[in-house]
Amino acid sequence: MNETKTLEDKQADLAAMFEMFNETTERLQSSHDGLQKEVRRLRAELEAKNAELMRKNRLAALGEMAAGIAHEIRNPLGGIQLYASLLERDLQGAEPLPLARKISLGVKNLNRIVEDVLAFTGETVCNPVPCEVADLIDAAQRDLLPQAEAAGIQMIRPVQTDMPRVSGDAGLLERALCNLMLNAVQATQAGGRVAVKIRCNEALSFCYIDVIDSGCGLKEDALDRIFNPFYTDKDAGTGLGLAIVHRIMESHRGGVIARNNDGPGATFTLKIPIHANREEGEEAKL
Repeated sequence: MNETKTLEDKQADLAAMFEMFNETTERLQSSHDGLQKEVRRLRAELEAKNAELMRKNRLAALGEMAAGIAHEIRNPLGGIQLYASLLERDLQGAEPLPLARKISLGVKNLNRIVEDVLAFTGETVCNPVPCEVADLIDAAQRDLLPQAEAAGIQMIRPVQTDMPRVSGDAGLLERALCNLMLNAVQATQAGGRVAVKIRCNEALSFCYIDVIDSGCGLKEDALDRIFNPFYTDKDAGTGLGLAIVHRIMESHRGGVIARNNDGPGATFTLKIPIHANREEGEEAKL
């Protein structure tokens, strides 16, 4: 009887060992699967970081070359502008005056392109201070309103009244918004509209400014290149406006993304850090 009971105990112990072995195997398999998933994620993240690093290296080389060319062009442009102004003065009331003015206008356009190149290739220094989002939007829309009205495009202001304060360089952020709104106006046909919307993430750490147009939208192959310098699908333009926006947002530790709308048009979004309220030197909890 005791021998039979002992055998049964041994069988029970063996069964318990098999159960423990199976549980351990399952835990190891689950851990292995988790590690494999994490490895795949890290590999994808590493590939993305390497691609971004390669892109930055290419842009740095391109920027150095463009800056050198811009400086070489700027000197003779100054001389041409001076002589064109003298020519306009001497031709006051004469028949060739419109031609002299066309020369001056052409020089101004070339100088603007040079300034864009230098702005892109130069160091973007961000001096963050508390900025009212409402003020940034008002200033940008005020600058673009004459061009929008001339093109028959409606500018729509955000409906929010309690817009947040962000941390950033007001001049740079206003320039980024102006570039996005100008891009939206140029992409929209007469009778269309360009709207601005504001939203924040749940943690209230970032503010998102959406610039939404009702134009023809972006080509799928353009979405990956839209912020590359000198890339443009327009008949005119340097392709530097959106590249400058990208540089500005990088300096703010924010970002800019582009996407097509479900309906007509496209949306460009600025991601800007929200200013943390400070009282007596301490950060207030959000």
